[in-house]
Amino acid sequence: MMEYVLVPGLFTGSQVWRATAEKLTGRGAKTHLVPLGSAADLETHIARVVETIDAIGATTDERDIVLVGHDYGMHPAVGAADRRANRIARIVYVDTAPVQDGAAALATLADQEVRERFAASDGTTGELPPPPREEWQRWGSTAGLSDEDLDLLTTSAAAQPLGTLTQPLRLTGEAESLPSTGVLCAESGATIATLRMLMSFGDPMFASLSRPDVTFFELPTGHWPMLSCPEELADVLLAAAAGQGTSLVTPEEAPETPAYLRPFLLDVPQVPRERCGNIDLYVPEGAETTARPAIVFVHGGPVPAGVEPTPRDWTTFTSYARYAAEQGVIGVTLDHRLHDVSAYPTAAEDLAAAVAEVRADPRVDGDRIALWFFSGSGPMTAPWLRETPPWLRCLAACYPIMAPLPGWGVNDPRFRPAEAVAGGGTVPFVLVRAGLETSAVAATVAEFVAAAEASGTPLELLDVPDGHHGFEGLDHTDDARNAVREAMRRVVERLGSE
Repeated sequence: MMEYVLVPGLFTGSQVWRATAEKLTGRGAKTHLVPLGSAADLETHIARVVETIDAIGATTDERDIVLVGHDYGMHPAVGAADRRANRIARIVYVDTAPVQDGAAALATLADQEVRERFAASDGTTGELPPPPREEWQRWGSTAGLSDEDLDLLTTSAAAQPLGTLTQPLRLTGEAESLPSTGVLCAESGATIATLRMLMSFGDPMFASLSRPDVTFFELPTGHWPMLSCPEELADVLLAAAAGQGTSLVTPEEAPETPAYLRPFLLDVPQVPRERCGNIDLYVPEGAETTARPAIVFVHGGPVPAGVEPTPRDWTTFTSYARYAAEQGVIGVTLDHRLHDVSAYPTAAEDLAAAVAEVRADPRVDGDRIALWFFSGSGPMTAPWLRETPPWLRCLAACYPIMAPLPGWGVNDPRFRPAEAVAGGGTVPFVLVRAGLETSAVAATVAEFVAAAEASGTPLELLDVPDGHHGFEGLDHTDDARNAVREAMRRVVERLGSE
């Protein structure tokens, strides 16, 4: 039986692991809770994890330890694994991304406001105070937590020394080849499907996740599964120690073509593109003599910089643009710089500039424009809902993420469509929902729909009951085809005539 070393995360002490440790102990495992305490820097926390490891059969070199970390706790955990790699059988990441040499925890754990607050300072002294009870959701999804769990988090929380968050993690590489497991918490927005999509972008950060000894589990809960579902988490930790879990890419299978590059669910004409800077136009015949309305299709994200092909050339968006041209409307695709969850302001500026360029084209009727958003571009609808120009005739969205997800740490109020629409929107909004959407994304859509209906916004809902996120390349069903046709019909109808 493996020995489990459990490392707590931000603001929390070892007591946060007690319920899970009891479940593991009840199944015959040995557990060790690491009291990180109020050390001034990351290296001191690493040393405390190393001390715990050394106290476990210090004379043996057998790999008998499963090292488990939660959010910030992964930094001292991985640091300790790097120094005692000969003792570690597996590293388990609980609702947090892989950590790398030179990385500081602040960049990945703190919310946007905190990151910006300490960006201009040396950040080596002082403390980050724990959140009050009603603000834990700023640090992760609280889905699944009971009132008692929130009370425990709040009453036992301690300030986090800034030095532990700003000191870069220094690794020798000794632990790079160790087996690892990620425990994904779906209510935080992390799923195996999401990781596979990110891997398809070719981001080097995710290359290490394709090894067969890197596995994943999903839990239908929020950021603190050791409190919300300790028994299920214990089961996962036991299974991880046995090498179980889902591999993103097994040795027997090649990476699948991502959904956005697969054939479109409708046959569309091969309308040629016209490339103008970071936008492409798909122009129907006759636009040279009669100005036409335009639909700008806005890709989601974040999409890492340097991805090839870029989103405006993805099959999903070129097909929508060609389909629009078939309806007599100019279809537009673009590339914007939503390369990171903090880049919504930059991406919004790119979109505004692209729309201005489209409206200035003499073949476009600048008074008849629609914007159609997809997936992670959903928050970018908020500025247009808040201040709708008279030439914007319609907004549309397919399987949108309608608010930054809990795990993103983004709290910019400019990109919260539910808040933007609460004042009463006037622009028609056509929203296509995927019935098999992840729960975290579906919750953002439900919040937006409730706000829109309460404010009297002209919202038109279309559903694909058996559709997945990105259904155009995944679900070639009658329901999906009909939803796309009907959505296009309604948007074109809202564009109207002069």
